[in-house]
Formats: sequence, C-alpha cells, structure tokens
Amino acid sequence: MKIFTKSSLIISTYNWPEALRLCLLSVKEQSVLPDEVIIADDGSTSQTFEVIEAMRPTFPVRLVHIWQKDDGFQLSKIRNKAIAMSSFSYIIQIDGDLVLHKHFIKDHLELSEPGTFVAGSRALMNRQLSEKLLRLQKASIHLFEPGVSNICNRFHITWLSRYLADRYKPQDIFALRGCNMAFWREDLVHVNGYNECFQGWGREDNEIAVRLFNAGLRKRAIKFGGIVFHIHHPEADRGDCLENEEYLTYALRHKSVYCSQGLDQYFDVVNQVEHAENTLSL
Repeated sequence: MKIFTKSSLIISTYNWPEALRLCLLSVKEQSVLPDEVIIADDGSTSQTFEVIEAMRPTFPVRLVHIWQKDDGFQLSKIRNKAIAMSSFSYIIQIDGDLVLHKHFIKDHLELSEPGTFVAGSRALMNRQLSEKLLRLQKASIHLFEPGVSNICNRFHITWLSRYLADRYKPQDIFALRGCNMAFWREDLVHVNGYNECFQGWGREDNEIAVRLFNAGLRKRAIKFGGIVFHIHHPEADRGDCLENEEYLTYALRHKSVYCSQGLDQYFDVVNQVEHAENTLSL
C-alpha cells in the first residue's frame, strides 16, 4: 500500500454555510483523508461557526476554523493565515463551494512531486442541480448526472491524468484555478505565500504561480483526476480586477519571487498560540 505524504486541506469560505457543509461531507467520504482540514473564513457570520461546530464531533480528522473580520474580499490574507497554521508538509487548497470526487485527495497526493506545484480545474453544476444537492445535503454526483457542464472535467481516468500531468499547458499561468491547487508548504514559505496587496476578486492565484515559477518550480496539471464540482452561484464582483492585473504584470516584468506583504507576518502569532496550547496541556 502506498504511503502518502501528510497533508493539510485548506478550504476558503465566506457566508455560505450550506455549501460549506456539503463540501465537508464530501471530505468525510474521501478514499484517502487529509491529515487536517483548515477552514479559512473571510468574515462569515456565526452560522458558519455553528455548522463547523456541529460537524466537529464526528469529523474524521482535525478540523480547524480560522476567522477574520469581514473587511471586504481578503482571500489572500485568510489563506496566508491558514497556511501559517497548517501542520503538514503538503497543502491542498480548495474553496468551500465545491463537492469533491471521492478520490480527490488521493489524486493530488499521487501527483505530488518535489519541485512542483499542482493546478486543477472544475466541473460546473447548473443552478437546478446545485439547489437539489444543497437541499438534500447529498455529497455524491453520478458520472452522467444531468446539470454538469465541462464534461471532460468530470471523468476520472488515472492513466490519462498521469500522462497529462507534465504535458498540459505547463507554462500557462492562466491555466489554473485557486479553488483547486496544491503546494509543498516549504515552497509557499520560500515565496512568502500570497501577496496581500491583492484585494477584491482576481489574479492572486496567477501571481503566486508566477513567483513559484520564478523560484524554479514546475507546474503540474491535474486533469482527469482531482475532480471537483462547483456549486452554482452568481459571479463575484470584479471591480478590483484592473488593479490586481497591475500587480500580476509587475510580478511578470520584475521576475518576482518574494512578496513583502505575505505569509511571514503570521508565524509569530502561530508560535504564541502553540505555546499557549502546550502550556495549558501541562
């Protein structure tokens, strides 16, 4: 039996507890579980806290909830806080509006390789199917279930996934989605995580990919594996996208590796928390 690298699954969320619960149900059904799950919460109300607390007693792995005050779209910041709090060497990153295929974690771990990061895709569910799954809190989707587009993104074909890993758009920084990515934690520390200059929707995932490339890493694609089904919702406000495009352009032009406003600012806080927990356990 293959021994997998220990992993942290980071799930970003904001004020959609029904979707988050469905996502967590799909995590519970994984053929290979992550070693911990960290909810990166960008300012949700107490309803999200209540969902997490209700699931905690029966959840099969450590379940951590990191919350920050609602101050607009601060995805880079809450992801950095979650990365800083993570305990394991491999980080798999998703959003809380996804339903995971049962082999999602297993597929990512099988594709993990030093000197690389992994970018996945998603299958889109229409409004009718999304509402049905949310109503029933049903975390499984049949292969040919009506209401799913991006048909190639729903097929699980292991040999083809391995074949395409280093062949599918390996240099394309736009052929990725932050809702389905994976990294070695030490690589994220090396580039200082996400750039918190990015506020509002867009391009923070492309920019960190640029810096990882500039640090010498290769991108691997996870196609026909690492499957996620995206729950339908209205598109995010893209009002800040032009400013974020400028930050991305800067990283490309200047071959940036390290961002000054990033992950390192949270390590002292994490150390203080761990020290307090260890003291209480004595």
